[in-house]
Amino acid sequence: MRHIAVLDIGKTNAKVVLVDAETLAQLAALTRPNTVLAGPPYPHFDLDGLWQFFARALGDFHAQFGVDAISITTHGAAAVLLDGQCNLAAPMLDYEHSGPDDLAARYNALRPAFAVTGSARLPMGLNLGAQLYWQLQRDPALLGRIAHVLTYPQYWGWRLTGQMACDVCSLGCHTDLWNPWAGNFSPLVQDLGLAGKFAPPRAPNAVLGGLRADVAGALGLPVGIPVGVGIHDSNASLYPYLLAQAAPFSVVSSGTWTVCMAIGGDEGPLESARDVLVNVGGQGQAVPSARFMGGREFDLIAAGETATSSAADRSCVLGKGIAILPAAVPQSGPYAEQTLAWTAPYDTAGEKMAALAWYLAMMTRTCLDLIGARGPVIVEGPLGGNADYLDMLAAISAGGVQVAAAGTGTTGGAVCLMTGRAPKGLASPWPVPRGARMMREYAAIWRTSAELRRS
Repeated sequence: MRHIAVLDIGKTNAKVVLVDAETLAQLAALTRPNTVLAGPPYPHFDLDGLWQFFARALGDFHAQFGVDAISITTHGAAAVLLDGQCNLAAPMLDYEHSGPDDLAARYNALRPAFAVTGSARLPMGLNLGAQLYWQLQRDPALLGRIAHVLTYPQYWGWRLTGQMACDVCSLGCHTDLWNPWAGNFSPLVQDLGLAGKFAPPRAPNAVLGGLRADVAGALGLPVGIPVGVGIHDSNASLYPYLLAQAAPFSVVSSGTWTVCMAIGGDEGPLESARDVLVNVGGQGQAVPSARFMGGREFDLIAAGETATSSAADRSCVLGKGIAILPAAVPQSGPYAEQTLAWTAPYDTAGEKMAALAWYLAMMTRTCLDLIGARGPVIVEGPLGGNADYLDMLAAISAGGVQVAAAGTGTTGGAVCLMTGRAPKGLASPWPVPRGARMMREYAAIWRTSAELRRS
């Protein structure tokens, strides 16, 4: 497995990346928007468009470099329903569609308790069980059409290999459908009438099968090259550290969502109402997690601004107490149902961007504290390139902050699933900034203000 192609499907964008398996260096990458089609019958993902994109990219990469294996990672809160002829039984619902909220009271009476599933109750279709319940209720004939339920990474694996599975990480991603401690389905699967229809749960680091002959011929790839089972994207980011890092530690996976995951942290009660939940790691373990839509919030607040803050900007933010109180996306996160507010006006674009970066860092630290995180905090994804964010997080994190090396994150984790090893030099320490004391005081005031608004 010299060259591994990764299908990396985030909520906002989909990528195909060709990676050197030894170094995790990216040899080639193509990206397209993860388009949501308006309907009918409801907002749904463009699976056919994605398949055409994947086929073209895989064929081009093999012609240029050679492709020796394929790994898959996708966003969670997603499954594909197939009928007896393996066609779509229904379009794949966009989890940000508000339709499931219409039946929230009825679904709440059906879903298992947090103590059974580790799933927080989330809005829209962020609980996969809520999606399925809504789809089954709005179309009573759907249950009879469903022959197979595949979690999202394995849908693409099935198209490549003809083999069906679900991965335990996707099943454990706030679905209400899985017990992360027992490692089996929750009673909700039976209650929805879907018992026996979910494809078999498998470990994400297993090989699903070989590339089927008809697909290989169409794409110009060798028949039988291995295709991995695949994994939920935040758990892909975590996976290399499970192989290489001693507990305790935590990983912050950033993108559209900022997901904080604690390994070996302090045990204690988890506040499910604050978007705290239990994920399932790539080795099958229960992983306390908390998250907020950090990437979405950055885009909404920045509003296209790209200025870099100066030392003077940061000094003014501290001196004038310019801070952002949550939340720009009030549907999720530790301060759900709160509305965004500025404590004081900013005068320059640099002040705005410093306050925004520090806001995201303080939201991250809140999530880490809610899950009992201890030890170093490893940041991967876009936030790992934001110096202001890293400075604030380092100032308020007693265990220190490390920055993931280039090539890690979801794509790198998906490669490690196939190789079974993590590369050397996974992360490097980020220094505690000058002025850390004042930054900690700023953060303490922010935390008090945010909690007062929530109470």
